[in-house]
Amino acid sequence: MPTTIQIKKNTREKLKRLGHKGESYDNIIERLVSYFEELNVEKLIEQRYKKLQKEKDQYISLDDI
Repeated sequence: MPTTIQIKKNTREKLKRLGHKGESYDNIIERLVSYFEELNVEKLIEQRYKKLQKEKDQYISLDDI
């Protein structure tokens, strides 16, 4: 059953830019949600944090410059 959600005009314009000709807002949002579910952002952030922790000795603090 369809429902109505309120979004700002700016958000609607962004959705339009992300969509394809003739694609509904529902399809655009569904595609974006699926993409981020597959991306697994939390795991990506954790991996990058661990990498930075391993390499932190290679960097110079801005305070030391």
